[in-house]
Amino acid sequence: MVMFWVALLAISILIYLLLDGFDLGVGMLFGLTSGEAKRDAMLGTIAPVWDGNETWLIVTGVIMWGSFPVVYSMLMSAFYIPVLVMLLGLILRGVAFEFRGKAQRSRWVWDVSFSAGSFAASFMQGAMVGALVEGLQFSNGDYTGGTFGWLTGFSALCGIGLCFGYALLGACWLVRKCEGPVRDDARRQIPMLAIGVLAFLVIVFLHALVEHLPILHRWVDRPYLFVFPLIGAGAAAVLARSILSHDDYWPFHMVALIFVSAFGTLALSFWPYMIPFVVTIEEAAAPHASLAFMFWGAGLFVFPLMLLYVAVGYRIFRGKAVSAADHY
Repeated sequence: MVMFWVALLAISILIYLLLDGFDLGVGMLFGLTSGEAKRDAMLGTIAPVWDGNETWLIVTGVIMWGSFPVVYSMLMSAFYIPVLVMLLGLILRGVAFEFRGKAQRSRWVWDVSFSAGSFAASFMQGAMVGALVEGLQFSNGDYTGGTFGWLTGFSALCGIGLCFGYALLGACWLVRKCEGPVRDDARRQIPMLAIGVLAFLVIVFLHALVEHLPILHRWVDRPYLFVFPLIGAGAAAVLARSILSHDDYWPFHMVALIFVSAFGTLALSFWPYMIPFVVTIEEAAAPHASLAFMFWGAGLFVFPLMLLYVAVGYRIFRGKAVSAADHY
């Protein structure tokens, strides 16, 4: 049961990163785009799916709360402010998405809100991951790092890095879903965003070396982890080739593969800890009776139905997006 819920948690986080990642990326690129026609086209590509994408964040939280309550309580104590800001950013995005379709004179307010909410949510997610990698202060199961213990130069760098990563994923999504000027603009943005992601990865690795981060020892002790960077490098090569050949299909899939390889590296670097070097998976797990009880509801029915919903939804809205009278 414990391994089942760990796997489900990992799958939920990965699905959220890929799905909400590209629409958060579109939201950030939205703020850099001028012209109502282009902005409407960008929103049209995510209109049918953006709220469903965010559902996976709720799934992640529910699994953490029900299956690993110790970790949930410890992380919420440490990340109260970034989680609150992230949720406020996601709420602001949802409000702005709907209001801008009806507003006239105040549309610019909702345009700024949509982009700002996307950036806030993306930055906070990256900062929390960075804080976990660098290490948080706990004592006897209680967080002792202070209100802003999660905010360091490294965590801020990770926040910026994830913004670049999401923006790259969003640009590739626009290449896949759009035609004309929006697709051409997104294709021109991809090389710059890819360079930003590469620079971030190099800086993070150098920081780990200089600061002797504990997670670095995992990379040394587990050489098989280097398989994932090799997969990411191969995907980056295919991405570069697809951009040069003006291919609309492969860029999004290759960036998604880069995200998968980065996630695999990080997850296996943490193993068997849920909070690195503080709480193991076995220590964090709820009683077996609780895990088994949830299995017959959420595990056996809800999760598969959500996967089916996503598969059907993306199949229905496959192909290039077309303009409509409103954003749906």
